[in-house]
Amino acid sequence: MGLGCMSMSHAYTPAERDDEESILVVQRAIELGIRLFDTADIYGPFTNESLLGRALEGRRDEVVIATKCGLVTEPDGKLSRNGRPEYLRAACDASLRRLRTDVIDLYQLHRVDPEVPLEETWGALAELVTAGKVRALGMSHGTVEELERAHAVFPVSAAQYELSIWADYTREDVLPWCAEHDVDFLAFSPIGRGYLTGKLAVSEFDADDSRSRDPRFTTDAMTDNQIIVDGVRAVAARLDATPAQVAIAWVLAQGERVVPIPGTKKLRWLEENAAAADLKLSDDDLAELDALPTPMGHRRWK
Repeated sequence: MGLGCMSMSHAYTPAERDDEESILVVQRAIELGIRLFDTADIYGPFTNESLLGRALEGRRDEVVIATKCGLVTEPDGKLSRNGRPEYLRAACDASLRRLRTDVIDLYQLHRVDPEVPLEETWGALAELVTAGKVRALGMSHGTVEELERAHAVFPVSAAQYELSIWADYTREDVLPWCAEHDVDFLAFSPIGRGYLTGKLAVSEFDADDSRSRDPRFTTDAMTDNQIIVDGVRAVAARLDATPAQVAIAWVLAQGERVVPIPGTKKLRWLEENAAAADLKLSDDDLAELDALPTPMGHRRWK
Protein backbone atom coordinates (compact mmCIF):
# COMPACT_ATOMS: atom_id res chain seq x y z
CA MET A 1 0.00 0.00 0.00
CA GLY A 2 0.96 3.64 -0.22
CA LEU A 3 0.57 6.64 2.09
CA GLY A 4 -1.77 9.52 1.39
CA CYS A 5 -0.16 12.71 2.67
CA MET A 6 -3.01 15.22 2.25
CA SER A 7 -4.27 15.13 5.84
CA MET A 8 -0.86 16.11 7.18
CA SER A 9 -1.47 19.71 6.13
CA HIS A 10 -4.88 19.96 4.48
CA ALA A 11 -8.59 19.22 4.85
CA TYR A 12 -8.75 17.22 8.11
CA THR A 13 -8.43 18.52 11.70
CA PRO A 14 -6.19 21.47 10.76
CA ALA A 15 -5.70 22.37 14.43
CA GLU A 16 -3.83 19.07 14.89
CA ARG A 17 -1.26 19.78 12.20
CA ASP A 18 2.21 18.79 13.36
CA ASP A 19 4.84 18.91 10.62
CA GLU A 20 7.52 17.27 12.73
CA GLU A 21 5.38 14.23 13.53
CA SER A 22 4.27 14.07 9.90
CA ILE A 23 7.91 13.88 8.82
CA LEU A 24 8.40 11.02 11.28
CA VAL A 25 5.32 9.32 9.82
CA VAL A 26 6.80 9.45 6.31
CA GLN A 27 10.16 8.14 7.46
CA ARG A 28 8.58 5.36 9.53
CA ALA A 29 6.41 4.41 6.55
CA ILE A 30 9.56 3.78 4.52
CA GLU A 31 10.89 1.55 7.31
CA LEU A 32 7.60 -0.41 7.18
CA GLY A 33 8.02 -1.06 3.46
CA ILE A 34 5.71 1.65 2.11
CA ARG A 35 7.15 3.17 -1.04
CA LEU A 36 4.39 5.24 -2.67
CA PHE A 37 3.66 8.71 -1.27
CA ASP A 38 0.74 10.65 -2.71
CA THR A 39 0.26 14.43 -2.55
CA ALA A 40 -0.96 17.32 -4.74
CA ASP A 41 -0.12 20.98 -5.28
CA ILE A 42 -3.64 21.97 -4.15
CA TYR A 43 -3.10 20.47 -0.70
CA GLY A 44 -2.36 23.44 1.51
CA PRO A 45 -2.18 24.77 -1.14
CA PHE A 46 1.46 23.93 -1.84
CA THR A 47 2.49 23.20 1.76
CA ASN A 48 1.92 19.45 1.53
CA GLU A 49 4.39 19.03 -1.32
CA SER A 50 6.96 21.09 0.59
CA LEU A 51 6.44 18.95 3.68
CA LEU A 52 6.90 15.73 1.71
CA GLY A 53 10.02 17.13 0.08
CA ARG A 54 11.50 17.79 3.52
CA ALA A 55 10.52 14.36 4.80
CA LEU A 56 12.12 12.55 1.88
CA GLU A 57 15.40 14.47 2.00
CA GLY A 58 18.20 11.95 1.47
CA ARG A 59 15.79 9.07 0.76
CA ARG A 60 14.46 10.07 -2.65
CA ASP A 61 15.81 6.97 -4.40
CA GLU A 62 13.86 4.68 -2.05
CA VAL A 63 10.40 5.96 -2.90
CA VAL A 64 7.81 6.70 -5.55
CA ILE A 65 6.42 10.25 -5.48
CA ALA A 66 2.92 10.82 -6.84
CA THR A 67 1.53 14.33 -7.05
CA LYS A 68 -1.27 16.07 -8.93
CA CYS A 69 -2.03 19.19 -10.94
CA GLY A 70 -5.01 20.87 -12.54
CA LEU A 71 -6.93 22.19 -9.52
CA VAL A 72 -6.45 25.80 -8.47
CA THR A 73 -7.52 27.69 -5.34
CA GLU A 74 -9.03 31.04 -6.31
CA PRO A 75 -8.65 34.19 -4.14
CA ASP A 76 -12.12 33.61 -2.67
CA GLY A 77 -11.13 30.11 -1.59
CA LYS A 78 -13.16 28.29 -4.21
CA LEU A 79 -11.62 25.66 -6.46
CA SER A 80 -11.37 25.87 -10.23
CA ARG A 81 -9.86 23.63 -12.89
CA ASN A 82 -6.98 24.54 -15.18
CA GLY A 83 -5.92 22.14 -17.91
CA ARG A 84 -4.14 24.65 -20.14
CA PRO A 85 -0.72 23.44 -21.31
CA GLU A 86 1.14 26.56 -20.22
CA TYR A 87 -0.31 26.28 -16.72
CA LEU A 88 0.53 22.58 -16.41
CA ARG A 89 4.14 23.15 -17.45
CA ALA A 90 4.57 25.87 -14.83
CA ALA A 91 2.76 23.76 -12.19
CA CYS A 92 5.12 20.84 -12.82
CA ASP A 93 8.22 23.00 -12.41
CA ALA A 94 6.84 24.42 -9.17
CA SER A 95 6.04 20.95 -7.81
CA LEU A 96 9.54 19.75 -8.62
CA ARG A 97 10.98 22.62 -6.59
CA ARG A 98 8.74 22.01 -3.61
CA LEU A 99 9.35 18.26 -3.66
CA ARG A 100 13.12 18.81 -3.93
CA THR A 101 13.48 16.40 -6.82
CA ASP A 102 14.31 16.49 -10.50
CA VAL A 103 11.60 14.03 -11.56
CA ILE A 104 8.06 13.16 -10.48
CA ASP A 105 7.35 9.44 -10.65
CA LEU A 106 3.59 9.73 -11.16
CA TYR A 107 2.04 13.03 -12.27
CA GLN A 108 -1.75 12.98 -12.08
CA LEU A 109 -4.37 15.24 -13.58
CA HIS A 110 -6.46 16.07 -10.51
CA ARG A 111 -9.57 16.98 -12.52
CA VAL A 112 -10.34 17.24 -16.22
CA ASP A 113 -10.90 20.86 -17.28
CA PRO A 114 -14.11 21.01 -19.36
CA GLU A 115 -12.91 24.27 -20.96
CA VAL A 116 -9.82 22.66 -22.53
CA PRO A 117 -9.86 19.68 -24.91
CA LEU A 118 -8.62 16.69 -22.93
CA GLU A 119 -6.32 15.67 -25.76
CA GLU A 120 -4.60 19.06 -25.49
CA THR A 121 -4.21 18.76 -21.73
CA TRP A 122 -2.98 15.18 -21.86
CA GLY A 123 -0.61 15.95 -24.73
CA ALA A 124 1.02 18.67 -22.63
CA LEU A 125 1.46 16.23 -19.75
CA ALA A 126 2.98 13.68 -22.14
CA GLU A 127 5.53 16.30 -23.18
CA LEU A 128 6.66 16.47 -19.55
CA VAL A 129 7.45 12.75 -19.74
CA THR A 130 9.42 13.29 -22.93
CA ALA A 131 11.29 16.13 -21.23
CA GLY A 132 12.31 13.82 -18.38
CA LYS A 133 10.45 15.78 -15.69
CA VAL A 134 7.82 13.07 -15.18
CA ARG A 135 8.03 9.26 -15.41
CA ALA A 136 4.36 8.30 -15.74
CA LEU A 137 0.91 9.87 -15.94
CA GLY A 138 -2.29 9.28 -13.98
CA MET A 139 -5.79 10.68 -13.80
CA SER A 140 -7.99 11.36 -10.79
CA HIS A 141 -11.78 11.21 -11.04
CA GLY A 142 -11.93 10.87 -14.79
CA THR A 143 -14.80 9.02 -16.39
CA VAL A 144 -14.10 5.83 -18.33
CA GLU A 145 -14.68 7.79 -21.53
CA GLU A 146 -12.07 10.36 -20.43
CA LEU A 147 -9.64 7.61 -19.48
CA GLU A 148 -10.08 6.09 -22.94
CA ARG A 149 -9.45 9.41 -24.67
CA ALA A 150 -6.34 10.12 -22.63
CA HIS A 151 -5.01 6.59 -23.06
CA ALA A 152 -5.23 6.99 -26.83
CA VAL A 153 -2.89 10.00 -26.63
CA PHE A 154 -0.38 8.65 -24.09
CA PRO A 155 -0.59 5.68 -21.70
CA VAL A 156 -2.51 6.17 -18.47
CA SER A 157 -0.43 4.42 -15.81
CA ALA A 158 -2.73 4.97 -12.84
CA ALA A 159 -6.24 6.10 -11.98
CA GLN A 160 -7.12 7.52 -8.56
CA TYR A 161 -10.56 7.51 -6.93
CA GLU A 162 -12.17 7.09 -3.57
CA LEU A 163 -12.72 3.40 -2.85
CA SER A 164 -13.90 1.82 0.38
CA ILE A 165 -16.61 -0.36 1.85
CA TRP A 166 -18.92 2.65 1.88
CA ALA A 167 -17.78 4.14 -1.46
CA ASP A 168 -17.55 1.29 -3.96
CA TYR A 169 -19.17 2.74 -7.09
CA THR A 170 -15.95 2.53 -9.13
CA ARG A 171 -16.28 -1.26 -9.08
CA GLU A 172 -18.99 -0.80 -11.72
CA ASP A 173 -16.81 0.74 -14.43
CA VAL A 174 -13.39 2.16 -13.54
CA LEU A 175 -11.96 -0.93 -11.84
CA PRO A 176 -12.84 -3.20 -14.77
CA TRP A 177 -11.34 -0.66 -17.18
CA CYS A 178 -8.11 -0.55 -15.18
CA ALA A 179 -7.91 -4.34 -15.10
CA GLU A 180 -8.47 -4.56 -18.86
CA HIS A 181 -5.78 -1.97 -19.61
CA ASP A 182 -3.22 -3.00 -16.96
CA VAL A 183 -3.60 0.34 -15.18
CA ASP A 184 -2.97 0.71 -11.44
CA PHE A 185 -5.83 1.94 -9.28
CA LEU A 186 -4.90 4.22 -6.36
CA ALA A 187 -7.65 4.02 -3.75
CA PHE A 188 -7.83 7.01 -1.47
CA SER A 189 -9.87 7.17 1.76
CA PRO A 190 -9.99 3.36 2.17
CA ILE A 191 -11.14 3.79 5.78
CA GLY A 192 -13.92 6.19 4.83
CA ARG A 193 -12.21 9.43 5.91
CA GLY A 194 -11.90 7.88 9.36
CA TYR A 195 -15.55 6.89 9.67
CA LEU A 196 -14.98 3.14 9.23
CA THR A 197 -12.64 3.09 12.23
CA GLY A 198 -15.65 3.59 14.50
CA LYS A 199 -13.73 6.26 16.40
CA LEU A 200 -15.46 9.37 15.05
CA ALA A 201 -18.13 11.04 17.14
CA VAL A 202 -21.19 12.61 15.55
CA SER A 203 -20.79 16.25 14.50
CA GLU A 204 -17.28 16.76 15.84
CA PHE A 205 -15.94 18.57 12.77
CA ASP A 206 -15.22 22.28 12.70
CA ALA A 207 -15.78 24.45 9.64
CA ASP A 208 -12.17 24.05 8.44
CA ASP A 209 -12.52 20.26 8.25
CA SER A 210 -13.66 19.17 4.78
CA ARG A 211 -15.84 16.45 6.29
CA SER A 212 -18.15 19.15 7.63
CA ARG A 213 -19.28 19.57 4.00
CA ASP A 214 -19.56 15.86 3.19
CA PRO A 215 -23.20 14.63 3.24
CA ARG A 216 -22.07 11.36 4.83
CA PHE A 217 -20.95 13.25 7.95
CA THR A 218 -24.14 15.01 8.91
CA THR A 219 -25.55 13.99 12.30
CA ASP A 220 -28.39 12.02 10.70
CA ALA A 221 -26.13 10.28 8.19
CA MET A 222 -23.52 9.28 10.76
CA THR A 223 -26.23 7.86 12.98
CA ASP A 224 -27.91 5.91 10.16
CA ASN A 225 -24.57 4.70 8.77
CA GLN A 226 -23.59 3.17 12.11
CA ILE A 227 -24.86 -0.15 10.77
CA ILE A 228 -21.94 -0.13 8.34
CA VAL A 229 -19.40 0.44 11.12
CA ASP A 230 -21.03 -2.30 13.17
CA GLY A 231 -20.68 -4.71 10.26
CA VAL A 232 -16.99 -3.91 9.86
CA ARG A 233 -16.48 -4.31 13.60
CA ALA A 234 -18.09 -7.74 13.55
CA VAL A 235 -15.63 -8.99 10.93
CA ALA A 236 -12.72 -7.35 12.76
CA ALA A 237 -13.66 -9.06 16.04
CA ARG A 238 -13.57 -12.51 14.39
CA LEU A 239 -10.16 -11.83 12.87
CA ASP A 240 -8.58 -10.19 15.91
CA ALA A 241 -8.06 -7.06 13.83
CA THR A 242 -9.19 -3.46 13.99
CA PRO A 243 -12.01 -2.03 11.85
CA ALA A 244 -9.49 0.14 10.00
CA GLN A 245 -7.41 -2.92 9.10
CA VAL A 246 -10.49 -4.77 7.82
CA ALA A 247 -11.46 -1.75 5.72
CA ILE A 248 -8.01 -1.56 4.14
CA ALA A 249 -7.87 -5.33 3.60
CA TRP A 250 -11.22 -5.11 1.77
CA VAL A 251 -9.70 -2.56 -0.63
CA LEU A 252 -6.61 -4.73 -1.15
CA ALA A 253 -8.92 -7.62 -2.06
CA GLN A 254 -10.48 -5.70 -4.96
CA GLY A 255 -7.70 -6.56 -7.37
CA GLU A 256 -3.97 -7.03 -7.80
CA ARG A 257 -3.58 -3.56 -9.31
CA VAL A 258 -5.47 -1.82 -6.47
CA VAL A 259 -3.21 0.19 -4.16
CA PRO A 260 -4.86 1.69 -1.06
CA ILE A 261 -3.32 4.96 0.10
CA PRO A 262 -4.70 5.52 3.61
CA GLY A 263 -3.70 8.89 5.00
CA THR A 264 -2.64 9.83 8.51
CA LYS A 265 -0.47 12.29 10.37
CA LYS A 266 -0.18 10.12 13.49
CA LEU A 267 2.45 7.43 14.01
CA ARG A 268 0.07 5.15 15.91
CA TRP A 269 -2.44 5.08 13.05
CA LEU A 270 0.33 4.51 10.49
CA GLU A 271 1.48 1.40 12.37
CA GLU A 272 -2.09 0.09 12.58
CA ASN A 273 -2.85 0.77 8.92
CA ALA A 274 0.37 -0.78 7.64
CA ALA A 275 -0.39 -4.04 9.46
CA ALA A 276 -3.48 -4.45 7.26
CA ALA A 277 -1.21 -5.64 4.46
CA ASP A 278 -0.93 -8.99 6.26
CA LEU A 279 -4.67 -9.40 6.88
CA LYS A 280 -6.44 -11.81 4.54
CA LEU A 281 -10.22 -11.74 4.23
CA SER A 282 -12.05 -14.94 3.32
CA ASP A 283 -14.74 -15.11 0.65
CA ASP A 284 -17.32 -15.20 3.43
CA ASP A 285 -15.80 -12.10 5.05
CA LEU A 286 -15.89 -10.23 1.73
CA ALA A 287 -19.47 -11.30 1.04
CA GLU A 288 -20.55 -10.10 4.47
CA LEU A 289 -18.89 -6.72 3.93
CA ASP A 290 -20.32 -6.40 0.42
CA ALA A 291 -23.81 -6.98 1.79
CA LEU A 292 -23.65 -3.89 4.02
CA PRO A 293 -26.09 -1.15 2.97
CA THR A 294 -25.28 1.84 0.78
CA PRO A 295 -24.50 4.79 3.08
CA MET A 296 -26.94 7.57 3.68
CA GLY A 297 -25.58 10.77 2.12
CA HIS A 298 -23.87 8.76 -0.63
CA ARG A 299 -21.32 11.01 -2.31
CA ARG A 300 -20.30 10.53 -5.91
CA TRP A 301 -17.41 12.69 -7.01
CA LYS A 302 -17.98 15.03 -9.95
